[in-house]
Amino acid sequence: MPYITLSVFRWEIDAVKTLPDYMKLCFLALYNTVNEMAYDTLKEQGVDIIPHLTKAWADMCKAFLVEAKWCDTKYTPTFKAYLDNGWQSVSGVLILVHAYFFTSKNITKEALEGLDEHHDLLRWSAMIFRLCNDLGTSTAELERGETANSITCYMRDTGLSEEHARVYIRGLIDDTWKKMNEDGVANSPFAKPFVETVFNLARIAQCTYQHGDGHGAPDIRSKNRVSSLIIEPIKLKKEKIGELC
Repeated sequence: MPYITLSVFRWEIDAVKTLPDYMKLCFLALYNTVNEMAYDTLKEQGVDIIPHLTKAWADMCKAFLVEAKWCDTKYTPTFKAYLDNGWQSVSGVLILVHAYFFTSKNITKEALEGLDEHHDLLRWSAMIFRLCNDLGTSTAELERGETANSITCYMRDTGLSEEHARVYIRGLIDDTWKKMNEDGVANSPFAKPFVETVFNLARIAQCTYQHGDGHGAPDIRSKNRVSSLIIEPIKLKKEKIGELC
């Protein structure tokens, strides 16, 4: 993990020489993909976005490295320390930084600053992502030997049961939604299409982890949702079809 983190920080093609063979392909794929995206944006809008994309990747790699050290040493951090790192390691901000450049026809200085400084709107969406993920995956993670998630950290801090911890986490998710709905839009430097994307990321997280790990170990409910949304056609009554025409 330290090797790939340093390579992302450097963002030079020569960095691949310092990586183990199994990491070289990963770094080259990342390097080429980000640079291609940046090239298209520079050509179309005249803005160099490489510093913003690489910062997002470096921030997430740093968060990954912290979690890797916790796991390696069997260390359980405080609840606050875990969340301070966890909203970045869940990859929500990374996803949203890339989404901004895909959804924005007019890139602004204020928006770029909001991305780099982790505007509250991004942070809250990522926090909901992290908490929902922990609710759905904590059992399997503990079985794999991982020691840190919001549930176990809260239990260790408070001495309360897992059931109480889960109730608290759900309440924290509700409180974060309130912050997004009340303050996020009014104080946002971002255009409406991207703001909607930020909200959608949080919605997707709640849907994906509503009944467990709908991403890593999807059950029949998760599979049915995907099938009904993407694969199966929406059935319309004949009179409705006539109205649409």
